[in-house]
Amino acid sequence: QVQLVESGGGLVQAGGSLRLSCAASGNIFSVNDMGWYRRAPGKQRELVATITSGGSTNYETTVMDRFTITRDNAKNTVFLQMNSLKPEDTAVYYCYAKIATMTVRYSYLGFWGQGTLVTVSS
Repeated sequence: QVQLVESGGGLVQAGGSLRLSCAASGNIFSVNDMGWYRRAPGKQRELVATITSGGSTNYETTVMDRFTITRDNAKNTVFLQMNSLKPEDTAVYYCYAKIATMTVRYSYLGFWGQGTLVTVSS
């Protein structure tokens, strides 16, 4: 069994910063891509940022100059540093990872965290 546990959400004023963390644990053989998605009230879930195991990154255009995704491969952990936060960044942020388990070593399956709420006040 694999678990993704997020932390770091909360309430912040516009212009402030937050750092989200997500640690993968359990029956893990290998971790491939990791990333963050978000779902704002009344909207569909959207990609925020992804990072490969080699460190290549991809960002949604509205966060590109404000958010930074990093990872610690040794700890199977991904981070999202969010600066210059805006009210429109308010959402539940979900961690995502493609993981090969000890049981199924040659196929990467997608796993999701439970989500962490980020609220940006104006």
